Amino acid sequence: MALYLDYYQKGFRKTEYLDIYLVPEPDKGKLTPAQIANNKERLRLAEAICHQKQLDFLSGIYNVHDIKKQKSLFIPYLEKLAVNKNTSTGNDGNWKSMIKHLKEYAHPGVTFENVSLEFIEGFKRHLTRATKSNGESLSINSKVSYFNRFLAALKQAKTDGIIPVNPGERVIPFKPAETRREFLTMEELESLVVTECEVDVLKRAFLFSCLTGLRFSDIYRLRWEDVHYGSSHGHFIRFRQQKTKAEETLMITDQAVGLMGERDRDQGTVFTGLHYSAWNNHKLQAWMGKAGIKRKITFHSARHTHAVLQLSKGTDIHVISKLLGHKSIRTTQIYAKVLDEKKREAVEKIKIQGL
Repeated sequence: MALYLDYYQKGFRKTEYLDIYLVPEPDKGKLTPAQIANNKERLRLAEAICHQKQLDFLSGIYNVHDIKKQKSLFIPYLEKLAVNKNTSTGNDGNWKSMIKHLKEYAHPGVTFENVSLEFIEGFKRHLTRATKSNGESLSINSKVSYFNRFLAALKQAKTDGIIPVNPGERVIPFKPAETRREFLTMEELESLVVTECEVDVLKRAFLFSCLTGLRFSDIYRLRWEDVHYGSSHGHFIRFRQQKTKAEETLMITDQAVGLMGERDRDQGTVFTGLHYSAWNNHKLQAWMGKAGIKRKITFHSARHTHAVLQLSKGTDIHVISKLLGHKSIRTTQIYAKVLDEKKREAVEKIKIQGL
């Protein structure tokens, strides 16, 4: 016998099954003492849920009118949310990829009331088996990124008043893999300076990131009206970080100013012609190869380079954290670990034979 709650308010009605079952009286004989005790316990649980729902109604937390919202389509909501979250090319791509995999898993007519704990766990299992367009399995960090965005959408849906309870809060997300953070040495940077890059603005922007620690998204959006000069502080920029949305003031060196090029106007984009694309990534790697750097270096490696070089020069880690705009010092401490690993590699190079 299934137990359920029956809601009725201002012409709207909803039945909610509790997934709680009682053992019915048999046609012949009686229930055993254990079955009777079990039924009593389940009734107490159902009554507790009913009592909590009544409190939610009285306090305005839950309303039968919300049923209309819960019957709305889930995937179109995600697609609209993805547009609003388009703060960078990488972020936009991750939202689109998450939605693509969700469409592979779920029916296009799935509604919010269908998004149960079982649905979410099922999507998580789907991502463990999912593949990229080339047939390769998703990396662990791709799974982390897609599933976290899925959970973020559910959190936003609760904030928007579409769902009264977020089932995603009960799901354990994927554990991210520890990422190798490639960075360049000072000698490698000096080699890059004298090596020609086919895309000049890419070269200038990359070196600018090495000197400032700015992300690609912030360099891409940097405008001349963000660049200032003061007699006491020298050159500095004021900007809002695309990732954290925090307002930042960052001092920059004369070398960094030189990489921005000639300032022939007071407004407009600083690094005109800079774009994120697979073609530019290829040209970046080609530039590295010409400079004798054989490791895979991405644009974000420039930010890692800035952090590690600052640490190697003795800059206090709290200062570096502020320069990078980190919300937590724990994020910055990752670079200290990277530097320690490099120190260990250097020490291990010296071995005395016979000892």
